[in-house]
Amino acid sequence: MRAPTCGFSENLLENSMQKILIPFDGSPNALRAVRYAATAVQEKSTLELELLHVLDPMSLRSHATLTNIEVNDLYASEADQVLQPARQILDQAGIPYQAHYRVGAAASEIAAQVRETRCDGVVMGTRGMGPIANVMIGSVATRVVHLVEVPVILIK
Repeated sequence: MRAPTCGFSENLLENSMQKILIPFDGSPNALRAVRYAATAVQEKSTLELELLHVLDPMSLRSHATLTNIEVNDLYASEADQVLQPARQILDQAGIPYQAHYRVGAAASEIAAQVRETRCDGVVMGTRGMGPIANVMIGSVATRVVHLVEVPVILIK
């Protein structure tokens, strides 16, 4: 009898995926997405994982007196802090990964990262705002699905 799998790696094998991007915002669903991708890597060890945190450029607006270097250091520090739980999951599982951060609109930056690093797929959590909020303001996940040319697996 075959051991149960999450089904993700079988899909990856069919699609010849090699590199997966995991956008990470620190939410519980984003943590589930990391665990989901980690399971796939354990089942298919040739997969490469990329973690990405996208920062809002407005979040550091109050630091207008800082130099560009100081602002970049603050962005890097904030991203490192947010990515820490995801890093911990992957480090404990012994899974190699690359971690990145970008500054800007989340969906656009995620799509740019997919293109620039030639990712074959995206695994990301959803915020679960509900149908009315999604219709009114949309969701990052919905925009990513429309912006990228690769499969997107949404975890809730």
